[in-house]
Amino acid sequence: MNHAAHNKLVSFIWSIADDCLRDVYVRGKYRDVILPMVVLRRLDSLLEPTKAAVMDELTFQKDELDLTEYDDDGLQEASGYVFYNTSKWTLKTLKETTTNSQQILLDNFNEYLHGYSDNVKEIIACFKLKAQLEHMADKNVLHEVLEKFVSPYINLSPNELLDPDENRLPALSNLGMGYVFEELIRKFNEDNNEEAGEHFTPREVIELMTHLIFDPLKDNLPNTITVYDPACGSGGMLTESENFILEKYPSEGFKRSIYLYGKEINDETYAICKSDMMIRGNNPENIKVGSTLETNTFAGIQFDFMLSNPPYGKSWASEKKNITDGKDTTDTRFLVELSNYWGEIETADATPRSSDGQLLFMMEMVDKMKSTANGSQGSRIASVHNGSSLFTGDAGSGESNTRRYLIENDYLDAIIQMPNNLFYNTGITTYIWLVSNNKPVQRQGKVQLIDASQMYQKLRKNLGDKNCEFSPEHIASITQTYLDMAVITRSPDAFNAKGEPIGIASQVFDNSDFGYHKVTIERPDRRHAQMKDELINSLLFDNQLRDAMSQLYNEYGVDKYDEAFFKDNKDSLKAFSEQEALGLSAKQRKKLLDPKTWNNQLSLFNHAKAIQAHIGNALFTDFNELSKKVASFLKGHDTIKLKANERKQILDAVSWYDETGAKVIKSVTTLDNDKLAELTERLGCTAEQLSDFGYYPASSVGVDTAKPNQYVIYESSSDLRDYESIPLKQSIHQYYLDEVKPHVDEAWLDLEGVKIGYEVSFNKYFYQHKPLRSLSEVANELVELDKQADGLIAQILGVQSLDSVKEQL
Repeated sequence: MNHAAHNKLVSFIWSIADDCLRDVYVRGKYRDVILPMVVLRRLDSLLEPTKAAVMDELTFQKDELDLTEYDDDGLQEASGYVFYNTSKWTLKTLKETTTNSQQILLDNFNEYLHGYSDNVKEIIACFKLKAQLEHMADKNVLHEVLEKFVSPYINLSPNELLDPDENRLPALSNLGMGYVFEELIRKFNEDNNEEAGEHFTPREVIELMTHLIFDPLKDNLPNTITVYDPACGSGGMLTESENFILEKYPSEGFKRSIYLYGKEINDETYAICKSDMMIRGNNPENIKVGSTLETNTFAGIQFDFMLSNPPYGKSWASEKKNITDGKDTTDTRFLVELSNYWGEIETADATPRSSDGQLLFMMEMVDKMKSTANGSQGSRIASVHNGSSLFTGDAGSGESNTRRYLIENDYLDAIIQMPNNLFYNTGITTYIWLVSNNKPVQRQGKVQLIDASQMYQKLRKNLGDKNCEFSPEHIASITQTYLDMAVITRSPDAFNAKGEPIGIASQVFDNSDFGYHKVTIERPDRRHAQMKDELINSLLFDNQLRDAMSQLYNEYGVDKYDEAFFKDNKDSLKAFSEQEALGLSAKQRKKLLDPKTWNNQLSLFNHAKAIQAHIGNALFTDFNELSKKVASFLKGHDTIKLKANERKQILDAVSWYDETGAKVIKSVTTLDNDKLAELTERLGCTAEQLSDFGYYPASSVGVDTAKPNQYVIYESSSDLRDYESIPLKQSIHQYYLDEVKPHVDEAWLDLEGVKIGYEVSFNKYFYQHKPLRSLSEVANELVELDKQADGLIAQILGVQSLDSVKEQL
C-alpha cells in the first residue's frame, strides 16, 4: 500500500470516531472503540475466505468425530491461521441481517465474539470490547459503527478489492496493518494530549537499529533466529526485524525460521501486538502481558537478537517489591559479579534509582544473551536510552555498576547519539546502545562512539515532538561508519548557518577510558573540647530525634519520663509523634515513645556530669588530652561502665572542630617487618611514603615514647572529607602527589574506600568550540534591530544613535 492509500485509510477510520462517537464518548475515549474494531475487522477479513472451510471442519468434528471439545489444530488448519471463529457470523453478515433492535444486534455480536479461538478472546478481553459494545448499543450507535467498518469503500483485507464505483482498493499487507495501528495510536494519544510516542518508535530509527545489529552478520545469519523485545509495545521492532531479515537477507535453498518474542505491560498495546503476531503467522503465545521487571517470564531462554526502546524517566517503584527484599536485591537478573579495587570478586547491585528503570531492561536483555559456547554466535542487542544511562549514578551505584559490567565484560560495542526531536513524545537527546557478547577481534576491548546528532532532515509537519527524521542516506552513512569502525573528526570550522556542528563524527576508545577510581581524600580532625553545661545538656536527646525529644522535654520535664508516664499519656504522645512537622518515620516514632530511649540518654547525661565534676570545665585545645583524662577517670570508677560508642557520644557532645586544635589521634599501631612489608605491598608504596596513606611515623609527629615501626593514625574529619575521580589509566598515588598534596599537605589517601565507576560523556569527546562573533558583527545586528524598533534600543541604552556607538567600536 502506497503512502497516499495509507493516509486515506487512516483518515477514513479516524472519521468514524467523529461521525459516530461524537455524542457518545468524550474525545479522549474514541480509541477505546476504534482500535479494537480495527483489530477485529482485520481478523474478520482474514478469516472470510476460509469461513466455509472452518464451518465444514466444525461440522466434521461434531458429527463425524463426536468431539465434545474442538480440536484447535484442525480448525487452525481450516482457517489457515493460528486463530479461527466457529460462530455462523461474520461482521458483514451481522450488519446485513441486523434489525432495528440494538439488543438483537448486541446478542448476535456477542455470539460472534464467543466463537473466536481463545487467543483472540484474550485480545478482546484486553480491549474490554464487550463493555464498549454494550455502551454503543445502549446509545443506538452500534449498527452505525459496524456499518462503517464493513464499508465497501475501505479495505482491511490482504487482497486487492474494487469499491462499488470500480475504484481499486489496494491490499493491506501485515506491515501496512502495523502502520495503520501505530498511526492511529499516535493520533489518538496526540489528540488526547498524551505521550504521542509512548508505544512505538519511529520506523527510520528501527531501520537503523536493524542494520546495526543484523548487518555485521549478514553473511552468517543462523538458520533459526530468535528476536526479543522486553518492552514490545505494539510490536513494531519485532515485525520490522522479521521484515528486514526476509527482505534484505533472504535465505537461499532453505527456509529460515524466525521466532519473535516480546512482553508488554499495557493491555491495549499488548492486544494489538498479539493480534499482529497472529495475523503474520507468528506464534502469539510468545507475546506475554505484564511487567517485564516484575516477573522473569522468559527465564532460561536465550535469544539471538534483542531490540528495545524501554521507557526512560519512568519509576519502577511498583515493581521494586518483587526485585528487592528490603535493601537487598534478590532478582539475579540485576546482580552482577564485579571485582573491588583489590581484585576481590564481589556480588554487586545493578539496580538504578527507583525513579528511572531503563537500565533494568538492558540487564534483562543481557540476562537473555546466548552463550558463545558450542560454536554459537552469541547475541546482539540494540537498545534506545536517554542521556541519563550514560552518566547518572556515582561510582558503586546501580547505574554505574551496570555500565561497568557491560564494559569490563567487553559487551558494550558502540553508542550512537541521535538528533533531538526524533521521537514523538520527547525532544531530548537519545542514544542507541549496541551490545554484543561476541565482538569481532578488531572491536574487542574497544567501544565506538558515533555522534550522529546532526544527521537528519526536517519534516514538513511536526508529529508530536518529532520534527525531523533520518533519511535513507543518513542511515547508510551511520551504519557504514559503525561497520568500518571509522574514526571521523569534524573540521574545527564545520558549522551550519545556525552555528551548529555539521556532519557525522566517530571515535574509538579503549574500554578502560570510561572507567575511574573514586578515591576518598581524608584530612585530620582537629578539635577543641570543654565540659560545659550547655554542651552536656545535649546528651539528654538522641541525635536522630533531637528536635522531637527537645519539644517533649520542654513540655513535660525529663524527670517524669518513666514507663508509667508513657502508659498514662499514650494517646496524646502518639498524636504528638505523628505531627507532620516532625517528619518522623514509624521506626523513629516508636523509638521516641520508648522509655528506654530516654533512660539511656539520661544515663549518658549523668555520666557526663560525673566526668565534669572530676575534670572541670577547662578548655582543651588538644582533644587527645581530654580523651586521656576521661579514660583515666572511667578506669578508676567501677560504677560507671560505658561502651565505646557511649564514650564517643559524650566526647563528641563536648567537642567541636577548630583548625587551631591538635590532630585527633585515632590509634597508634606497631608493625613488625612482615606486617610492614605486607602493608606497603598492598598500598603499592615504600615505607617512607606511608604517610600519604594515613600512616604517620610516631617519631615524626612528636610521640615521646615512639618505637621503631610505630605509626600514628589520625581521626578523619567528615566535614573536610573530599573525593577525587581518577581515570583508571592514571596512578592514584601519582595523582595525589601532583594534584592534592601540593595544596593540602596534611591530606592522605584512603584506599580502603576506593570505588570503581564508569561513565560515558559525549560532550567530553565531541564538544566543538563555537567561536564568538566579532564586535562589528554584533554591532551591525544591533543597528539593524534598532532600525526595526524605531530607535527604541538606543533610547533604552541612553545614546543618541547606535551608529555612533558602532563607530566607536
